[in-house]
Amino acid sequence: MRENFRRRKPPSRPDDKELRGGKGEGAKFFADPFVKRSKAEGYRARSVYKLTELDDREHLLRRGMTVVDLGAAPGSWTQIVRERLVGRDGKVDGRIIAMDILPMDPIDGVTFLQGDFREQEVADKLAEILGGDKVDVVLSDMAPNLSGIAAADAARSLLLNELALEFCLEHLKPNGVFVTKAFQGSGYSQYVEALKKHFRRVYTRKPAASRDTSAEVYLVARERKA
Repeated sequence: MRENFRRRKPPSRPDDKELRGGKGEGAKFFADPFVKRSKAEGYRARSVYKLTELDDREHLLRRGMTVVDLGAAPGSWTQIVRERLVGRDGKVDGRIIAMDILPMDPIDGVTFLQGDFREQEVADKLAEILGGDKVDVVLSDMAPNLSGIAAADAARSLLLNELALEFCLEHLKPNGVFVTKAFQGSGYSQYVEALKKHFRRVYTRKPAASRDTSAEVYLVARERKA
């Protein structure tokens, strides 16, 4: 299926990548308390606090798990996954596989795959890395580069959501958890219904670190249906 999709612009996190805009936008960014906190605490992006809140509430991550982080760069979510899987010896107890179209600085104990998730070759490589192992948690913070054209942006975002779901249906354990970023807009309600078709429990979450002006939410899906 994936090879039939036309190539689109590389995914990124608009909140966390290089700022686009004038001095006013830059001032707002650096005044953001989550930006200040992430820098002070040594995390790579403010988005780290989205995952920490989700995990504190949903109890997603435990030692011994296999976790796949899609759209991982610059690595803040992966940092938290590692923190919560690390054992007393300081080593990762479990497996962490991170993937992004963009490069990412190494994180100890993490396997990183750079590539475009929309390409079949990359999906096959990710499956090869798993080596037949099933996944306990799939995290997807993927988002497209935004064009400002609502319909086009919604379509790009939905494609990434659909591919992440497709990956889960192939690789997620029956009792595993799927967490994905989604944008409320065209196609959103249909995607939620698609999740409900495959999972018994689906929740919508809006972490405090997710900007009020953003249409993003996070969907948490549990208990895959047979």
